[in-house]
Amino acid sequence: MRLVATLLLFAMAALFAATLAFHGLHPALPWVQAFAEAAMVGGLADWFAVTALFRHPLGLPIPHTAIIPANKDRIGDSLATFLKDNFLTPAIVARRLEEVDIAAVAARWLVADRTPAPGRRRGWGPLIARLIEALDQKVIGDLVREAATRRLRDLALSPIIADAIDTTLDKRRHEPLIETAILWSLRTLEDQESMIRGMVAERTNWLLKLVAVDEQVSTSLIDGIRKLLGEMARDANHPLRRRIGEALRVYAFDLRHFPATQAGIESFKSDLIENPAMGHWLEGLWDSARGGLVTSLTNPAATPGALSVAMKALGERLAADAPLRAAINLHLRRAAVGLTSDYGDDIVSLVSTTVRGWDASTVTEKLETAVGRDLQFIRINGTVIGGTVGVVIHAATLLL
Repeated sequence: MRLVATLLLFAMAALFAATLAFHGLHPALPWVQAFAEAAMVGGLADWFAVTALFRHPLGLPIPHTAIIPANKDRIGDSLATFLKDNFLTPAIVARRLEEVDIAAVAARWLVADRTPAPGRRRGWGPLIARLIEALDQKVIGDLVREAATRRLRDLALSPIIADAIDTTLDKRRHEPLIETAILWSLRTLEDQESMIRGMVAERTNWLLKLVAVDEQVSTSLIDGIRKLLGEMARDANHPLRRRIGEALRVYAFDLRHFPATQAGIESFKSDLIENPAMGHWLEGLWDSARGGLVTSLTNPAATPGALSVAMKALGERLAADAPLRAAINLHLRRAAVGLTSDYGDDIVSLVSTTVRGWDASTVTEKLETAVGRDLQFIRINGTVIGGTVGVVIHAATLLL
């Protein structure tokens, strides 16, 4: 565009020279001469004006030329002030964000199919995976362990165990445990029969042994226990089995209401937390989670779309739950307004400092690249309009 404007200026100069060379040969030549002369004046004036914005015309240090390089610091400060006054005030940010449903945008992005086309890069997944890998794994692992330990210490375990006991009893899931215990007792009774007989014999005096009372007592004891266990195994409603259930109910009640019973559970929980094996397991939570995330993000085929399914489900929930979206938008607006209030001045200072750090040629190049084409149109328009005004002035002179 600079070349076009310059060639047009030279064309007007050539036309003016031609009218001088052929002066008086035709009545229309004065009109053409007036047009060419005024067009040269207009083109030269606008060339000077446009050039003076960015540099000294013809390299001459004419006052009030090279305006942009000479005032780049003031331009940077003005731009920063403009940004602060018109974009980075909490009131403006809040008003602008009221019209934006950020949660709905996030929901659409989560629900959308982000499967990359063949040959295309997978986008955010590998980048997020690299960011996760770049974290200090020991520091994150310690944070996870400390957070999990703190949550476990704050967790009231007694009501949970009480609920589990009640649920187990209501659904009679304790019956297989009782049956297993009965079968174990029968096998133990068979295996330890000789030991039981020996214990009875030790406690029987020699006189009773003469009449084999110890053998009779041992046999009666073993047979009685075997009979009791057999009845319990065959009868699901045996009184002793019901007593076991009732005892468990009482224990669940005590867990809910009696501090002494709760203290036993809390003591067990504290011992479990202090166990080194538990500490190692908690430290491994982050390693397991990190490995799964990285694998899912870098190789979705390894975990068939688990992450995508979870993200899609979250997006569908957001899309369907208007109150949830409103709450998220409110918190995001508050966060954005808070960031603007806290860091708006820093952002403005960044703009001003950056512009100040550029050299004059950089500022000139960036601005001239941005608006230079339109400025060359000003030169072209100045040439054409100047010529037109010259014709009008020539006509007015003849008329007068």
